[in-house]
Amino acid sequence: MGRWVQPGKADLLGAPGPLLQRSKSKPKPTLPEFQLLGLEPLPSEVLASLHPRSPPGIMRCAPTASAALVLCAATAGLLSVQGRPTQPEPPRFASWDEMNLLAHGLLQLGHGLREHVERTRGQLGALERRMAACGNACQEPQGKDAPSKDPEDRVPDSEAAPETLQSLQTQLKAQNSKIQQLFQKVAQQQKHLAKQNLRIQNLQSQIDLLAHLDNVVAKTSRGKRLPKMAQLIGLTPNATRLHRPPRDCQELFQEGERHSGLFQIQPQGSPPFLVNCEMTSDGGWTVIQRRLNGSVDFNQPWEAYKDGFGDPQGEFWLGLEKMHSITGDRGSQMAVQLQDWDGNAKLLQFPIHLGGEDTAYSLQLTEPTASELGATNVSPNGLSLPFSTWDQDHDLRGDLNCAKSLSGGWWFGTCSHSNLNGQYFHSIPRQRQQRKKGIFWKTWKGRYYPLQATTLLIQPMEATAAS
Repeated sequence: MGRWVQPGKADLLGAPGPLLQRSKSKPKPTLPEFQLLGLEPLPSEVLASLHPRSPPGIMRCAPTASAALVLCAATAGLLSVQGRPTQPEPPRFASWDEMNLLAHGLLQLGHGLREHVERTRGQLGALERRMAACGNACQEPQGKDAPSKDPEDRVPDSEAAPETLQSLQTQLKAQNSKIQQLFQKVAQQQKHLAKQNLRIQNLQSQIDLLAHLDNVVAKTSRGKRLPKMAQLIGLTPNATRLHRPPRDCQELFQEGERHSGLFQIQPQGSPPFLVNCEMTSDGGWTVIQRRLNGSVDFNQPWEAYKDGFGDPQGEFWLGLEKMHSITGDRGSQMAVQLQDWDGNAKLLQFPIHLGGEDTAYSLQLTEPTASELGATNVSPNGLSLPFSTWDQDHDLRGDLNCAKSLSGGWWFGTCSHSNLNGQYFHSIPRQRQQRKKGIFWKTWKGRYYPLQATTLLIQPMEATAAS
């Protein structure tokens, strides 16, 4: 049997040197960028194989580990900077690009190490099989034609061959154990990288959303409204009022705005917030609710309906507290836009007065709308309907929680008159018990017809008088 040469580290990571030989190079500088991502450093054998004989501060990339080139380049730059004596500088935080680059490089390194480990394991397995086959051949009795040896030079097969095979098998098992450990570390690093990548994506999406909102606010605070506001300053004695956002969409309309869209308003005694303004020939209307595709879940608790939820550019609920701050003690008009699945539309408009939280944001109505919505509670301003959710039951039915029995929060009477915040169906369900949980307005399409789209708008009552 020929002399067996131990495989070098090139079989594992493409670098020269014996497989079991430890690197004699000096300790390599640590990589603080690993701590930025919450990762553990790789074993010293792997770091030594990446740059076995490089001078201090210089990184040599493994020629076969092409997946780690990006990481090598970034790390080499960091090590070269650390190797030169420089003046102490204040700490510098890593930028988004650096973090993304490092994360990408680590991910590629993990894939490269995985490929090398699998390839090396296959080679060691093949070698082990060959050695086992050779051991069996060595233990077979020699034939008659085999050359005879001197008894003094002959080594007994029962002693030499098994000992050699046992030694090789021990070395192979040790290498296999190290490979398994390295493989587990690579898998852990990949899991950490995946989590950090998700965190980076979430932070990036939040930054993009904030940038979008800043652009929206900037567009609403400048553009066509600024020249008109400047003209009104010279005509209005109380010019300082125009330096704050308008009180509502109607005030914005009176300042000259005729385009619908997102605007910033600030009702009296309230912080500023964004609203959808619908500009019509009757003035400016504030959109307080929109349903159109079922992208937002409206089965929310009391606090969500109080503060508002959803996407201002899609489906949303403005919030009961914001609605009350817009209407205040003034009487207002409410417009209800309904649409069925055949493209038919219905517009309802009636006067309202919205109470505060102490009245459960009661909607005070007059006839005939009060009867259509099931209002029976008598208040100083007429009949009223308190707002109810599944966790705060204020409806007029004592034996049943309408919001829990149906879906969503609404000004419920006896659960059967209307519910524009019900469950959204993309098609009309066949079962009647399911249809009753949908969006409905009984006096238009009936109790068990789920509508396709709805929009609620409010406007101060003096706007109608002014027009």
